[in-house]
Order: sequence, then C-alpha cells, then structure tokens
Amino acid sequence: MNPNKSPELARAPSSSAAVSNQEHLLAEIETCWNKIGIYGNGECGELEKFVHCRNCPIYSQAAHRLLDRPLPPEYRREWAVHFAREEKKTPPAKLSAVLFRVSSEWLALPTQAFQEIAERRRVHSLPNRRQSIVLGVVNIRGELLVCVSLGRLLGVEQASSLKGPATYDRFLVANWEGNRLVFPADEVQGIHRFQAHELREPPATVAKANLSYAQGIFIWQQKPVGFLEPSTLFAAFSRSLA
Repeated sequence: MNPNKSPELARAPSSSAAVSNQEHLLAEIETCWNKIGIYGNGECGELEKFVHCRNCPIYSQAAHRLLDRPLPPEYRREWAVHFAREEKKTPPAKLSAVLFRVSSEWLALPTQAFQEIAERRRVHSLPNRRQSIVLGVVNIRGELLVCVSLGRLLGVEQASSLKGPATYDRFLVANWEGNRLVFPADEVQGIHRFQAHELREPPATVAKANLSYAQGIFIWQQKPVGFLEPSTLFAAFSRSLA
C-alpha cells in the first residue's frame, strides 16, 4: 500500500498547503501496514491475531491522527468555492412516442409499447364478434394475433367503417406487460420525442375520443395529439377479450 492507501477518511480539495500538510503528517506516522503488514511483506506478528491491518489499534490510531490534524489555511476557502459553484442541471429526458392516425384523430402511445409496424394484410373475422372491438385475427410472421379496433374503443371510428369491412394501411403490433395485440391505423407518422411539460390537459372540445384513456395532449404540426396511457388502454382491451 502506498501513502494514499492510509486510513484517510476526509479529503479536501487539492492545494499545495493541503498536500504539504498531508505529506508531513504521513512522514510522522509509522505506516507499518505498508512494510510488514497486509500491504507489505506480511511478516507482522499481529496479523495472526487481527487478520487485517484495519483491525489493528495502530491502524485506528493513525486514522484518528489524520482526522484530528489541523486544517490547512486554504481548506475552508477552497470548499466554499467548491460549493458556491452553480449546479449544472441536466435537462429532463424526452418522452418517445409513436404517432399514428385512427380515422380523423391523431394519437400516440409510448414507443416501448410497440414491437413492429406491419403492412396491410387480411383480417380473419371471428364469429359473434362483429359489433365488438375485436376485428378478428391477423397473421404476423406466422403467428395469429388478435386484432382489435382502437377506433371503436375510443369512439372515433367513422360510421362508414362500421357498416362493412374496412381497409387499413398499417397494422401496429403492440406488447404491453405481456399482452400482445394488433390494431390497425389509417396512417403512421413515426417516432416523435417531446418533453413531459408539453403535455396538456385534454380540453372538452378535443375529439369524440374517450378522454379517460389519455394522459394528455401535445401539439404536433399544429394538430392536437392524444397521448394514450398504455396500462389503462390494454386493461380495457383485456376486458373486451374476456
């Protein structure tokens, strides 16, 4: 062990006065742990009793001497300068969301809720499910996943699409807490990042959407976007599938 390995429990900002004082004090202390102790050749007879130098009274006494040493002249001033520095504030991390359009409404969900965006494909309908939010099942990479209508759940689906099969441009494959679902979107814009403070309370005039699923809205290209809360949304889907 070099002098820096001594039981130094407090360290002031570096200065020539502090270094000089420290070196002088270390010269006075018999650092036997560096010579015959655990950091030396290990010939100290007390090691059999104390196992490690840190358990030895000599080591403890050296620590007390270091703690009780007089403060160097520049000690208080240097710490005052240290704590007077202006704290550098790290800007908050941005939220990441996937923007998509269902009917005439722009919506968003956290990016981590999605696994992939699939191209247009056939939805295989299920019996006795025509009026529910379950549209059927779709084949995603050889796996059949339940396809649900986010538009119906939120109440924003156009009346024309309720009368017969609709054609969708994109299918969003989502996974939240182990619940894998697919829902169609008329348009997918991509990933958008924004600060949490940009979220606003949804005004009563925004959309026909069910606002109970929205954390808030943010403005994107002068359009209000409903930022949906995934836990609440997927819980509603699970209830519909039960």
